[in-house]
Amino acid sequence: MLWGKNPRGIALVLGAVALLALPMAAGRAQTAMSSGDIIEKLAVEAESDIDLAALRQQAADRIKARADAQPQKRPPIAPQLTKLPQLRFDIVFDQDSSLIRPASYQTVGSIADALTDPKTRPYRYLIVDHVESAGRRDHNLILSQRRAESVRDVLVNTFKVSPKRLQALGLGEEQLQDVNRPASPANARVQIMAIGKFETAEPATPPAAAQKGAAAAKKKKR
Repeated sequence: MLWGKNPRGIALVLGAVALLALPMAAGRAQTAMSSGDIIEKLAVEAESDIDLAALRQQAADRIKARADAQPQKRPPIAPQLTKLPQLRFDIVFDQDSSLIRPASYQTVGSIADALTDPKTRPYRYLIVDHVESAGRRDHNLILSQRRAESVRDVLVNTFKVSPKRLQALGLGEEQLQDVNRPASPANARVQIMAIGKFETAEPATPPAAAQKGAAAAKKKKR
């Protein structure tokens, strides 16, 4: 997969590549969203104390216990996520793979442009992947986590978004977007959620410099 080196102009390049991509399956048409629209929705401060490791374990335990076998009766595994500022994206992957298809390059480019904008740089974000209900639930959970990490990796490695600002979570089919149609492609979506302020640590003042500064201040007072 080839990516450009200029994050700011990458959306245009990726858009051209997308025109050459194979047609997507019915129901998977992309919804255009500019980086400006994304910035407007996600450049907000939101506090979240989500324990991602605990959520992953909870989802795995529920699947292992074979609880809520019928998708239509399955409650959301992480309802607290629905309260966070967020946007949904139709990022298409190769079948049973975490490889992003060329048809979605423009979407990923727009997200990258938005997350490298000065308005969003002060914030942290969570990338959440979902898949439709088909096949084994445990496999879908693993695949979903890999897809969320794939999006994060592209944003970090190609577009140089700080890895400290992005986290990834795959929920498989444990939090269906369209409960009444579990197998619908509408359930295969990626969400970007604002989860808090990005705090940068101030460099520690060397002891010698601190002492020198204190001595200078004391001498000035005299």
